[in-house]
Amino acid sequence: MSFAEREAMLLVLVTALACAVPGVLLVLRRLALIGDAIGHVLLFGVVGMYYLTGDLDSPWLVVGAVLSGVLTVALVELLERTQLVRGDAAIGLVFPALFSVGTLVASMHFRDTHLDVDQVLLGHVEYASSAPMAQLFGVPIGRRPTVALAALGLLNVGLAVVFFKELKLTTFDAALAATLGFLPALVHYGLMTVVSLTAVAAFDSVGPVLVVAFLVLPALTARLLSDRLHVVFLLSLAAAAVGAVLGVRAAFYFHTNTAGMVAVTLGVLYGVTLLVAPKRGLIAAEWQRFRRRRTFAETVLTIHLAEHEDTPAEPDESAFSGLHRHLDWQPAAVTGVVRRAERHGLVTRTGDALRLTPEGRRHAREAFGHLPG
Repeated sequence: MSFAEREAMLLVLVTALACAVPGVLLVLRRLALIGDAIGHVLLFGVVGMYYLTGDLDSPWLVVGAVLSGVLTVALVELLERTQLVRGDAAIGLVFPALFSVGTLVASMHFRDTHLDVDQVLLGHVEYASSAPMAQLFGVPIGRRPTVALAALGLLNVGLAVVFFKELKLTTFDAALAATLGFLPALVHYGLMTVVSLTAVAAFDSVGPVLVVAFLVLPALTARLLSDRLHVVFLLSLAAAAVGAVLGVRAAFYFHTNTAGMVAVTLGVLYGVTLLVAPKRGLIAAEWQRFRRRRTFAETVLTIHLAEHEDTPAEPDESAFSGLHRHLDWQPAAVTGVVRRAERHGLVTRTGDALRLTPEGRRHAREAFGHLPG
Protein backbone atom coordinates (compact mmCIF):
# COMPACT_ATOMS: atom_id res chain seq x y z
CA MET A 1 0.00 0.00 0.00
CA SER A 2 1.43 3.35 -1.07
CA PHE A 3 1.76 6.35 1.21
CA ALA A 4 -0.97 8.24 -0.72
CA GLU A 5 -3.33 5.27 -0.48
CA ARG A 6 -2.73 4.89 3.24
CA GLU A 7 -3.47 8.56 3.89
CA ALA A 8 -6.61 8.40 1.73
CA MET A 9 -7.80 5.31 3.55
CA LEU A 10 -7.31 6.96 6.94
CA LEU A 11 -9.31 9.97 5.79
CA VAL A 12 -12.17 7.85 4.44
CA LEU A 13 -12.21 5.64 7.54
CA VAL A 14 -12.56 8.56 9.93
CA THR A 15 -15.26 10.01 7.65
CA ALA A 16 -17.06 6.68 7.92
CA LEU A 17 -16.77 6.84 11.71
CA ALA A 18 -18.14 10.39 11.80
CA CYS A 19 -21.09 9.74 9.48
CA ALA A 20 -22.24 6.20 10.31
CA VAL A 21 -23.57 6.95 13.81
CA PRO A 22 -25.82 9.93 13.02
CA GLY A 23 -26.77 8.16 9.80
CA VAL A 24 -28.46 5.38 11.78
CA LEU A 25 -30.70 7.89 13.52
CA LEU A 26 -31.53 9.65 10.26
CA VAL A 27 -32.59 6.39 8.65
CA LEU A 28 -34.64 5.26 11.64
CA ARG A 29 -36.38 8.64 11.76
CA ARG A 30 -37.05 8.46 8.02
CA LEU A 31 -34.95 11.55 7.42
CA ALA A 32 -32.36 10.07 5.07
CA LEU A 33 -33.11 12.66 2.40
CA ILE A 34 -32.44 15.41 4.93
CA GLY A 35 -28.80 14.33 4.96
CA ASP A 36 -28.61 14.84 1.22
CA ALA A 37 -30.32 18.22 1.49
CA ILE A 38 -27.96 19.42 4.23
CA GLY A 39 -24.97 18.32 2.21
CA HIS A 40 -26.02 20.55 -0.66
CA VAL A 41 -27.17 23.71 1.11
CA LEU A 42 -23.86 24.39 2.84
CA LEU A 43 -22.90 26.82 0.10
CA PHE A 44 -25.87 29.00 1.06
CA GLY A 45 -24.55 29.36 4.62
CA VAL A 46 -20.96 29.93 3.49
CA VAL A 47 -21.96 32.68 1.07
CA GLY A 48 -24.24 34.32 3.61
CA MET A 49 -21.58 34.35 6.32
CA TYR A 50 -18.96 35.64 3.86
CA TYR A 51 -21.07 38.73 3.26
CA LEU A 52 -21.16 39.33 7.00
CA THR A 53 -17.44 38.81 7.60
CA GLY A 54 -15.84 39.61 4.26
CA ASP A 55 -13.17 37.00 5.01
CA LEU A 56 -12.94 33.71 3.07
CA ASP A 57 -10.68 32.25 5.79
CA SER A 58 -12.99 33.13 8.66
CA PRO A 59 -14.11 30.27 10.95
CA TRP A 60 -17.54 31.91 10.90
CA LEU A 61 -18.01 30.41 7.45
CA VAL A 62 -18.18 27.00 9.13
CA VAL A 63 -20.77 28.33 11.54
CA GLY A 64 -22.79 29.67 8.63
CA ALA A 65 -22.65 26.31 6.86
CA VAL A 66 -23.84 24.48 9.99
CA LEU A 67 -26.65 26.99 10.52
CA SER A 68 -27.76 26.56 6.91
CA GLY A 69 -28.25 22.86 7.59
CA VAL A 70 -30.33 23.56 10.69
CA LEU A 71 -32.28 26.21 8.75
CA THR A 72 -33.07 23.60 6.10
CA VAL A 73 -34.57 21.28 8.71
CA ALA A 74 -36.55 24.10 10.32
CA LEU A 75 -38.02 25.25 7.00
CA VAL A 76 -38.95 21.68 6.04
CA GLU A 77 -40.76 21.17 9.33
CA LEU A 78 -42.47 24.56 9.02
CA LEU A 79 -43.87 23.56 5.63
CA GLU A 80 -44.95 20.18 6.99
CA ARG A 81 -46.86 21.80 9.84
CA THR A 82 -49.01 23.71 7.36
CA GLN A 83 -50.39 20.27 6.34
CA LEU A 84 -50.35 21.50 2.77
CA VAL A 85 -47.05 19.85 1.88
CA ARG A 86 -45.79 16.37 2.74
CA GLY A 87 -42.32 15.73 4.13
CA ASP A 88 -40.65 14.60 0.90
CA ALA A 89 -42.23 17.45 -1.06
CA ALA A 90 -41.15 19.95 1.61
CA ILE A 91 -37.55 18.78 1.28
CA GLY A 92 -37.92 19.04 -2.49
CA LEU A 93 -38.95 22.67 -2.11
CA VAL A 94 -36.44 23.86 0.49
CA PHE A 95 -33.33 22.03 -0.67
CA PRO A 96 -33.31 23.29 -4.31
CA ALA A 97 -34.32 26.79 -3.21
CA LEU A 98 -31.42 27.29 -0.77
CA PHE A 99 -28.97 25.49 -3.01
CA SER A 100 -30.00 27.62 -5.99
CA VAL A 101 -29.72 30.87 -4.02
CA GLY A 102 -26.25 29.95 -2.78
CA THR A 103 -25.10 28.97 -6.28
CA LEU A 104 -26.62 32.07 -7.86
CA VAL A 105 -25.03 34.47 -5.38
CA ALA A 106 -21.67 32.71 -5.66
CA SER A 107 -21.75 32.85 -9.46
CA MET A 108 -22.68 36.55 -9.44
CA HIS A 109 -20.14 37.79 -6.92
CA PHE A 110 -17.26 35.32 -7.37
CA ARG A 111 -16.96 35.44 -11.14
CA ASP A 112 -13.17 35.25 -11.01
CA THR A 113 -13.20 32.09 -8.91
CA HIS A 114 -12.97 28.74 -10.71
CA LEU A 115 -15.49 26.23 -9.36
CA ASP A 116 -14.52 22.64 -10.15
CA VAL A 117 -17.70 20.53 -10.23
CA ASP A 118 -15.82 17.27 -9.61
CA GLN A 119 -14.07 18.88 -6.65
CA VAL A 120 -17.35 20.14 -5.21
CA LEU A 121 -19.22 16.84 -5.60
CA LEU A 122 -16.48 14.26 -5.00
CA GLY A 123 -13.86 16.04 -2.91
CA HIS A 124 -10.14 15.34 -3.21
CA VAL A 125 -9.57 12.17 -1.21
CA GLU A 126 -6.69 11.16 -3.49
CA TYR A 127 -4.69 14.19 -2.30
CA ALA A 128 -5.14 13.56 1.41
CA SER A 129 -1.38 13.00 1.70
CA SER A 130 -0.72 16.60 0.62
CA ALA A 131 -3.00 18.19 3.24
CA PRO A 132 -1.27 20.30 5.91
CA MET A 133 -0.31 18.64 9.17
CA ALA A 134 -2.15 19.26 12.41
CA GLN A 135 0.02 19.79 15.48
CA LEU A 136 -0.56 19.29 19.19
CA PHE A 137 1.86 21.20 21.39
CA GLY A 138 4.16 21.49 18.39
CA VAL A 139 4.06 17.76 17.63
CA PRO A 140 2.56 16.65 14.27
CA ILE A 141 -0.38 14.30 14.89
CA GLY A 142 -1.75 13.81 11.38
CA ARG A 143 -3.29 15.53 8.40
CA ARG A 144 -5.71 18.29 9.38
CA PRO A 145 -8.82 16.89 7.62
CA THR A 146 -8.14 13.43 9.03
CA VAL A 147 -7.59 14.68 12.56
CA ALA A 148 -10.67 16.94 12.43
CA LEU A 149 -12.94 14.16 11.19
CA ALA A 150 -11.47 11.68 13.67
CA ALA A 151 -12.22 14.07 16.52
CA LEU A 152 -15.72 14.65 15.18
CA GLY A 153 -16.27 10.91 14.80
CA LEU A 154 -15.26 10.30 18.42
CA LEU A 155 -17.56 13.14 19.46
CA ASN A 156 -20.48 11.61 17.54
CA VAL A 157 -19.87 8.18 19.05
CA GLY A 158 -19.54 9.71 22.52
CA LEU A 159 -22.80 11.64 22.15
CA ALA A 160 -24.58 8.49 20.97
CA VAL A 161 -23.32 6.57 24.02
CA VAL A 162 -24.09 9.31 26.54
CA PHE A 163 -27.55 10.12 25.16
CA PHE A 164 -28.43 6.62 23.99
CA LYS A 165 -31.62 6.42 26.08
CA GLU A 166 -32.85 9.82 24.94
CA LEU A 167 -32.06 9.14 21.31
CA LYS A 168 -33.73 5.74 21.39
CA LEU A 169 -36.90 6.98 23.05
CA THR A 170 -37.32 10.10 20.91
CA THR A 171 -36.64 8.10 17.75
CA PHE A 172 -39.21 5.37 18.35
CA ASP A 173 -41.84 7.14 20.49
CA ALA A 174 -41.57 10.91 20.52
CA ALA A 175 -44.95 11.29 22.26
CA LEU A 176 -43.86 9.12 25.19
CA ALA A 177 -40.53 10.95 25.31
CA ALA A 178 -42.35 14.27 25.60
CA THR A 179 -44.58 12.86 28.34
CA LEU A 180 -41.52 11.75 30.28
CA GLY A 181 -39.89 15.18 29.85
CA PHE A 182 -37.16 14.28 27.38
CA LEU A 183 -37.71 17.30 25.06
CA PRO A 184 -37.78 15.46 21.71
CA ALA A 185 -37.58 18.75 19.76
CA LEU A 186 -34.30 19.62 21.47
CA VAL A 187 -32.91 16.14 20.76
CA HIS A 188 -34.05 16.40 17.15
CA TYR A 189 -32.38 19.74 16.49
CA GLY A 190 -29.30 18.58 18.36
CA LEU A 191 -29.10 15.64 15.97
CA MET A 192 -29.58 17.92 12.97
CA THR A 193 -26.79 20.16 14.25
CA VAL A 194 -24.48 17.17 14.53
CA VAL A 195 -25.39 16.07 10.99
CA SER A 196 -24.74 19.59 9.68
CA LEU A 197 -21.41 19.83 11.49
CA THR A 198 -20.38 16.42 10.16
CA ALA A 199 -21.35 17.37 6.61
CA VAL A 200 -19.40 20.64 6.88
CA ALA A 201 -16.29 18.92 8.22
CA ALA A 202 -16.31 16.29 5.49
CA PHE A 203 -17.53 18.47 2.62
CA ASP A 204 -14.18 19.84 1.47
CA SER A 205 -12.22 16.59 1.81
CA VAL A 206 -14.57 13.90 0.54
CA GLY A 207 -17.47 15.82 -1.04
CA PRO A 208 -21.22 15.61 -0.41
CA VAL A 209 -21.68 12.44 -2.48
CA LEU A 210 -19.58 10.36 -0.11
CA VAL A 211 -21.02 12.10 2.95
CA VAL A 212 -24.55 11.14 1.92
CA ALA A 213 -23.40 7.60 1.07
CA PHE A 214 -21.86 7.18 4.54
CA LEU A 215 -24.91 8.68 6.24
CA VAL A 216 -27.41 6.40 4.53
CA LEU A 217 -25.99 3.16 3.11
CA PRO A 218 -24.24 1.67 6.18
CA ALA A 219 -27.34 2.37 8.29
CA LEU A 220 -29.61 0.72 5.73
CA THR A 221 -27.27 -2.26 5.54
CA ALA A 222 -27.20 -2.63 9.32
CA ARG A 223 -30.99 -2.28 9.56
CA LEU A 224 -31.38 -5.35 7.36
CA LEU A 225 -29.38 -7.41 9.84
CA SER A 226 -30.74 -6.42 13.26
CA ASP A 227 -33.64 -4.81 15.14
CA ARG A 228 -31.62 -3.86 18.22
CA LEU A 229 -30.45 -0.26 18.17
CA HIS A 230 -27.02 -0.75 19.72
CA VAL A 231 -26.35 -3.64 17.35
CA VAL A 232 -27.45 -1.52 14.39
CA PHE A 233 -24.97 1.18 15.47
CA LEU A 234 -22.13 -1.35 15.60
CA LEU A 235 -23.08 -3.00 12.31
CA SER A 236 -23.35 0.40 10.64
CA LEU A 237 -19.83 1.29 11.76
CA ALA A 238 -18.58 -2.09 10.53
CA ALA A 239 -20.29 -1.72 7.14
CA ALA A 240 -18.92 1.79 6.72
CA ALA A 241 -15.40 0.64 7.57
CA VAL A 242 -15.56 -2.33 5.18
CA GLY A 243 -16.89 -0.11 2.40
CA ALA A 244 -14.15 2.44 3.08
CA VAL A 245 -11.31 -0.07 2.96
CA LEU A 246 -12.56 -1.98 -0.09
CA GLY A 247 -13.53 1.21 -1.92
CA VAL A 248 -10.18 2.93 -1.43
CA ARG A 249 -8.27 -0.19 -2.44
CA ALA A 250 -10.41 -0.57 -5.57
CA ALA A 251 -10.08 3.12 -6.45
CA PHE A 252 -6.29 3.07 -6.32
CA TYR A 253 -6.15 -0.28 -8.15
CA PHE A 254 -8.34 0.96 -11.01
CA HIS A 255 -6.96 4.53 -10.87
CA THR A 256 -10.39 6.10 -10.54
CA ASN A 257 -12.07 8.63 -8.25
CA THR A 258 -11.90 7.46 -4.64
CA ALA A 259 -15.11 9.04 -3.32
CA GLY A 260 -17.13 7.65 -6.21
CA MET A 261 -15.66 4.17 -5.84
CA VAL A 262 -16.27 4.09 -2.09
CA ALA A 263 -19.89 5.15 -2.65
CA VAL A 264 -20.31 2.41 -5.25
CA THR A 265 -18.74 -0.13 -2.87
CA LEU A 266 -21.16 0.86 -0.11
CA GLY A 267 -24.00 0.42 -2.59
CA VAL A 268 -22.75 -3.03 -3.56
CA LEU A 269 -22.48 -4.04 0.11
CA TYR A 270 -26.06 -2.93 0.66
CA GLY A 271 -27.20 -4.81 -2.45
CA VAL A 272 -25.50 -8.03 -1.33
CA THR A 273 -26.95 -7.67 2.18
CA LEU A 274 -30.40 -6.98 0.75
CA LEU A 275 -30.08 -10.23 -1.16
CA VAL A 276 -28.73 -12.54 1.55
CA ALA A 277 -29.80 -11.03 4.92
CA PRO A 278 -31.12 -13.90 7.10
CA LYS A 279 -34.50 -12.34 7.97
CA ARG A 280 -35.09 -9.37 5.67
CA GLY A 281 -33.11 -10.41 2.60
CA LEU A 282 -34.81 -11.04 -0.72
CA ILE A 283 -33.76 -14.69 -0.75
CA ALA A 284 -35.08 -15.23 2.78
CA ALA A 285 -38.33 -13.46 1.92
CA GLU A 286 -38.81 -15.56 -1.19
CA TRP A 287 -38.06 -18.72 0.78
CA GLN A 288 -40.66 -17.74 3.38
CA ARG A 289 -43.25 -17.09 0.67
CA PHE A 290 -42.43 -20.46 -0.88
CA ARG A 291 -42.87 -22.22 2.47
CA ARG A 292 -46.13 -20.38 3.13
CA ARG A 293 -47.48 -21.44 -0.25
CA ARG A 294 -46.63 -25.07 0.48
CA THR A 295 -48.16 -24.88 3.96
CA PHE A 296 -51.28 -23.19 2.58
CA ALA A 297 -51.70 -25.96 0.00
CA GLU A 298 -51.56 -28.60 2.76
CA THR A 299 -54.10 -26.60 4.77
CA VAL A 300 -56.45 -26.41 1.78
CA LEU A 301 -56.15 -30.18 1.36
CA THR A 302 -57.02 -30.89 4.99
CA ILE A 303 -59.99 -28.48 4.89
CA HIS A 304 -61.27 -30.11 1.70
CA LEU A 305 -61.05 -33.59 3.22
CA ALA A 306 -62.59 -32.44 6.51
CA GLU A 307 -65.55 -30.80 4.78
CA HIS A 308 -66.48 -34.04 3.02
CA GLU A 309 -65.54 -36.45 5.78
CA ASP A 310 -68.36 -38.94 6.59
CA THR A 311 -70.56 -37.57 3.80
CA PRO A 312 -71.97 -39.41 0.77
CA ALA A 313 -69.56 -37.46 -1.45
CA GLU A 314 -66.50 -38.55 0.50
CA PRO A 315 -65.43 -41.44 -1.75
CA ASP A 316 -65.26 -39.13 -4.76
CA GLU A 317 -64.02 -35.98 -3.01
CA SER A 318 -61.25 -37.75 -1.10
CA ALA A 319 -60.00 -39.84 -4.00
CA PHE A 320 -56.43 -39.04 -4.85
CA SER A 321 -57.09 -39.42 -8.56
CA GLY A 322 -59.89 -36.82 -8.49
CA LEU A 323 -58.32 -34.11 -6.32
CA HIS A 324 -56.92 -32.20 -9.27
CA ARG A 325 -60.51 -31.69 -10.53
CA HIS A 326 -62.00 -30.74 -7.17
CA LEU A 327 -59.21 -28.37 -6.15
CA ASP A 328 -58.33 -27.16 -9.64
CA TRP A 329 -54.70 -28.15 -9.19
CA GLN A 330 -52.26 -29.69 -11.61
CA PRO A 331 -51.86 -33.46 -11.08
CA ALA A 332 -48.14 -33.04 -10.33
CA ALA A 333 -49.00 -30.41 -7.68
CA VAL A 334 -51.53 -32.80 -6.07
CA THR A 335 -48.87 -35.48 -5.80
CA GLY A 336 -46.42 -33.13 -4.10
CA VAL A 337 -48.99 -31.75 -1.63
CA VAL A 338 -50.26 -35.20 -0.66
CA ARG A 339 -46.72 -36.49 -0.11
CA ARG A 340 -45.87 -33.55 2.15
CA ALA A 341 -49.16 -33.90 4.03
CA GLU A 342 -48.40 -37.60 4.62
CA ARG A 343 -44.89 -36.78 5.73
CA HIS A 344 -46.24 -34.21 8.21
CA GLY A 345 -48.77 -36.67 9.60
CA LEU A 346 -51.84 -34.83 8.32
CA VAL A 347 -53.32 -37.51 6.02
CA THR A 348 -53.03 -41.20 5.31
CA ARG A 349 -53.48 -42.86 1.94
CA THR A 350 -54.97 -46.27 1.38
CA GLY A 351 -55.03 -47.06 -2.29
CA ASP A 352 -56.77 -44.12 -3.93
CA ALA A 353 -58.53 -42.96 -0.75
CA LEU A 354 -57.21 -40.21 1.50
CA ARG A 355 -58.17 -39.91 5.16
CA LEU A 356 -57.36 -37.27 7.73
CA THR A 357 -55.33 -38.20 10.77
CA PRO A 358 -56.31 -36.71 14.16
CA GLU A 359 -53.52 -34.19 13.64
CA GLY A 360 -54.84 -33.35 10.18
CA ARG A 361 -58.36 -32.94 11.56
CA ARG A 362 -57.07 -30.60 14.27
CA HIS A 363 -55.07 -28.66 11.69
CA ALA A 364 -58.16 -28.19 9.50
CA ARG A 365 -60.30 -27.15 12.47
CA GLU A 366 -57.74 -24.53 13.54
CA ALA A 367 -57.64 -23.11 10.03
CA PHE A 368 -61.41 -23.19 9.53
CA GLY A 369 -63.04 -23.29 12.94
CA HIS A 370 -66.63 -24.21 12.03
CA LEU A 371 -65.81 -27.64 10.59
CA PRO A 372 -67.78 -30.51 12.10
CA GLY A 373 -66.26 -32.94 14.57
